[in-house]
Amino acid sequence: MNQILLTAWALLFPAGCTALGAAGVFLLRRTARPCTQRILCGMAAGIMLAASVWSLLLPAIERARQQAIPAWIAPSMALVLGAVGLLQLEQAAGELLAGGSGHGGRMVLAVTLHNLPEGMVAGLAAALALTGEPDAVSGALALSIGIGLQNIPEGAAVSLPLLHSGRTRGQAFWAGAASGLVEPLGAVLAFALAEWVGAALPWLMSAAAGCMVCVTAQEMIPQAVEADEPAGVVSIVLGFALMMALDVAL
Repeated sequence: MNQILLTAWALLFPAGCTALGAAGVFLLRRTARPCTQRILCGMAAGIMLAASVWSLLLPAIERARQQAIPAWIAPSMALVLGAVGLLQLEQAAGELLAGGSGHGGRMVLAVTLHNLPEGMVAGLAAALALTGEPDAVSGALALSIGIGLQNIPEGAAVSLPLLHSGRTRGQAFWAGAASGLVEPLGAVLAFALAEWVGAALPWLMSAAAGCMVCVTAQEMIPQAVEADEPAGVVSIVLGFALMMALDVAL
């Protein structure tokens, strides 16, 4: 029973942290100066770029090294396929994914796709933890805590720009929280199909990274550096450094 409760906590904790970060919309004023909006977009861009590298690409490369093919093939090919696939999906879906003003729907979609393979990693770790080995249990706990803490700024990276693009606080919060709900779904899927999902993770993680890089380049960096605003550039670096520090430390 203790192992089952521990596994459930490991699967659900990261999604709860995403909702916690999205709740940041209730702490800010609805209207903000253009400079503040650029800083928020810059922080979100830096967070997403760092997450795509440390949370997705580097783990994908490590997993790819355990396979028969050269380690660079899956990450590089899936990165490009993820970005191109997202562009094609946006073109096919039109305004539905564009999300109106600020194109916030793209950001929600990218972070959601990013959370799917992250959840799968947590699910694989939870499956190992059920064997009862102390190292596997502690590893699953550490992984869940690490993913959860890095999900806090990711939830804010989704909800805060949506708030300043005209959405209500409730809409911005629920969009940010919903982007994390796919994580326990991915975890349960990987938990049930651990043997088959593990081989595909390098491709899934790299494709999700491609989606995040694509959205960051399309939407967030241009808004952050609008009018050659130095604060926007600095905020991108700070957001990148924050996410990098969380990933490396945890």
